[in-house]
Amino acid sequence: MLEVKGISRFFKGLVALDDVTFTVKQGDILGIIGPNGAGKSTLFNCITCFFPPSKGEVYFEGKKITGLNPFQITELGLTRTFQHTQVFPKLSVYENITTGQYVMKRKDPSRTKRQLEQKAHEIMEFVGVSEYKDTTAENLSLGYQTRLAIGIALATEPKLFLLDEPAAGMNPEETKQLVHLLREIRTKLGVTIILIEHDMKAVMGLCDKIVVLEYGKKIAEGTPQEIQENPRVIEAYLGSEALA
Repeated sequence: MLEVKGISRFFKGLVALDDVTFTVKQGDILGIIGPNGAGKSTLFNCITCFFPPSKGEVYFEGKKITGLNPFQITELGLTRTFQHTQVFPKLSVYENITTGQYVMKRKDPSRTKRQLEQKAHEIMEFVGVSEYKDTTAENLSLGYQTRLAIGIALATEPKLFLLDEPAAGMNPEETKQLVHLLREIRTKLGVTIILIEHDMKAVMGLCDKIVVLEYGKKIAEGTPQEIQENPRVIEAYLGSEALA
């Protein structure tokens, strides 16, 4: 579904990404891990065209997407969330969800207001925020704001969903619920997922494959078990305690 080929990104001499290559199969959940400053969010920005790579290309469903605008990426079915949860704080939960439907309305103007309203309610139910539909987003807890941000993204009807540290700031129970929700997104909606996350328990229990970055380079790629047993990954990131 996604092919990242030799992506590099330079910032005034600083190498943020250095020749990163990997593929994502339809239906998989891929984890991107690495220390702070490894280039994980920069990689997401290059994939989703928030800024262009200095070198390399990205292909989505066989089509080169490097150089497109972010809204064009979303219209193709590739949607993302950000490291810091972004919702419209003064809008209600329901109004937030409807903002995500703007993309689909552009693609299919024949959709009626009633159809869009019904879809919005289905999404709110799916991500577990229905009871707060009239609540302004700024009054939600962090966990529910994250659910809402995921709901906004799902309203664009993605085929591939990129999440940047969705469990940041969550307690263990909230993280457990988030992992369950992401599994439901894959199994019930058929959405492929790429996940940046520091919670190793969540990553190892959720992902089919993991890519490890260090100083902008890919240092390992494999199954959760292979990553846990990789000496270079242990030295660079996981540490002996995490392995144990």
